[in-house]
Formats: sequence, structure tokens, C-alpha cells
Amino acid sequence: MKDNFSGRSDAYANFRPSYPPALAAAIAAQSPANHLVWDCATGNGQMAKLLANHFQQVIATDISANQLALATQLPNIEYRQEPSHQSTLLDHSVDAVVIAQAIHWFDFDVFYKEVRRVVRPGGIIAVVGYPLLEPRHPAIQNALLHFYSITIGPYWDNERHFLDEEYETIPFPFEELPFDEQYMVYQWDIATMIGFLNSWSAVQHYIDKNGSNPVTAFEEELRMVWPVTEKVAMYFKVVGRMGRV
Repeated sequence: MKDNFSGRSDAYANFRPSYPPALAAAIAAQSPANHLVWDCATGNGQMAKLLANHFQQVIATDISANQLALATQLPNIEYRQEPSHQSTLLDHSVDAVVIAQAIHWFDFDVFYKEVRRVVRPGGIIAVVGYPLLEPRHPAIQNALLHFYSITIGPYWDNERHFLDEEYETIPFPFEELPFDEQYMVYQWDIATMIGFLNSWSAVQHYIDKNGSNPVTAFEEELRMVWPVTEKVAMYFKVVGRMGRV
């Protein structure tokens, strides 16, 4: 698994959207029991804190110490710094495994072997994420698409295409369960939008190669079309796959 976010942990924690509470409830409803859930690649615990409302215990793992340092602390969440394919979970101890906005970074075969090791018979795996956000403003949407595809398009890791394809093309060798798409909706000012863009891994790759931040120039372009003193509706489509292990 790649660690693309340790250097942008603050931006990730401050500007990445939170998942709908109904998503965690739907995962818990499909789980054979609600004793223990593994939130793999938890980042700063955005999914873990939602799962904590439905499971007795959450074990949340990530390879980034910087991300974990900013994670939400709750009595029934235990954070561990360890890779996705080599957890310290006991054999067949987990009711459900959840991977949010991260499965595309994994070696699928190696990770799925670990899933089968730790999940109890009849347990589930849920893969969730969100592709490119959809501003409900045509000029902003067009500018964002150009920035995403053209300006920083070459700087996305190859694995990003799995998320662009809404996880429909990932290997998923499990008994498929229904997954209802949901939306996260926010009202953002331009500062929030800029903060979110600065959390993107492709932006960091661009900076590393060119020594300048592409978001700086894009902000000037955005300000030309952004409604003055107004917030704009931002839609994030939550996509995923759910299966019985």
C-alpha cells in the first residue's frame, strides 16, 4: 500500500468529507454480528467513528503515524499502525472489514488473503469511496474537470482509475451483497474548496516534480467564476461494493 497522505495529514483531516451515518448503519445491518469491525486504512478515523456507533469494538489500522495522530478518539476504537496485508488481528475474529477510500492502493490478492484470515465465517467486507466531487455550478464544474483531468491528470497514480470507475472494475471475489449508493452534500465556500484540493495526492506529486503548487493558479481561475460571498453545493457520490466472505 502506498502512503500518499502522511505529508498532508492536516489538510486531509480538515477538508475531506465525512461519510453518511446511514452508510455505517447499512454495513452493520449486513454484518452477522456487531462485536468487532476492522476499519482498514482508517486515515484519521472518519469511518471508524461512525462504525463505533454500531459495533462494540472498532480496530482501526493505518500505515501513517501522522494520520493516526489526528484520529478521533473514542472508548471503543483502538488504533494500530500496521499495513493492510499484515494486521495483528486474530484469525476469524472480525465480523466485518471496511475499507474507505483506500482499496485502490492495495495489492488485491495479498489483502484479500488477509481478509479471509481475520474474518469469521459469514462475515462481510465493505469497500466504499467517493469519485470526483460534483459542484452544482456549471462553470465551477467545467473548471474542476479541466484541473482534474488535464492540469494534474498525469500526476495521479495509476490506481486512481479504479475510483474513477466507481470500484466496479476492482477484483471482488466475494458473494456480492446489495450496496445502495448515497450522496454527501455540502455547502462550500472557496476556501474550503481550496483546502480540499490541497489534500489530493496528485497535487503533492505535482509539487514534488515541479516545485510549485498547481492549486495556486487554479484558485485564481476559480475566483473568476465563483459566486461572490456565496457557498456552492458540492455533491459527493458514495460508491462501493459489499460482499460475504
